[in-house]
Amino acid sequence: MAETAIFAGGCFWCMVKPFEEQPGILNVVSGYTGGHVANPTYAEVKAHKTGHTEAVRITFDPSIVSYEDLLNTYWQQTDPTDAMGQFQDRGDNYRPVIYVANAKQRAAAEASKKALEASGRFDKPIVTSIEDAKPFYEAEPEHQQFYAHNPRRFAEEHKQRQEFIDKNWRDA
Repeated sequence: MAETAIFAGGCFWCMVKPFEEQPGILNVVSGYTGGHVANPTYAEVKAHKTGHTEAVRITFDPSIVSYEDLLNTYWQQTDPTDAMGQFQDRGDNYRPVIYVANAKQRAAAEASKKALEASGRFDKPIVTSIEDAKPFYEAEPEHQQFYAHNPRRFAEEHKQRQEFIDKNWRDA
C-alpha cells in the first residue's frame, strides 16, 4: 500500500528530481501547503499572501523505500540551518519543513532531526520544523517536473544548492 511524504525545502523545482530518481517512488508532485488560503496560485504564494510553503508530495512504496530513506534524501537537499529560505530563494514560502501525516512519521522525522543535530555536520542549529500535514494543493502544470522540461533553467536554479550539497554531504 502506497504512502505519502510531504517536504518543503525551498523552490519545489529543485526538490523533485532527487526523489524521482529513487527506486520505490511512484509519484512526486510540486505544490503548496501549510497556509491559510484554499487553492493558492504560484503568484499568491510567491507574493507571501497565503502562508503556504512550496513543497513536494511524494507517493512511495514503503516495501521498496522507507520513510527514513526519504528523510535522508530530504536532509541532503536542503540547508537545515536556514529558517527563512533556501539558497537564492528567500522568504517564509521557502522555509524548510517536514510535514508529517501521522505519529509514526513524526517519530521518524524527530529522530532523524536529532541524529543530524548530534552528527556535528553543521555548526549552526538545525531549524527545519516538523509540522502536521495540512491540505496540499498541486502547483500549476508548468511547475511539474520542471527539471525535465527546462533543463537549462533548472541547472541555473540548482547551482547554489548543488554547491551546498557537495560541500556538506560529499562524505554521505
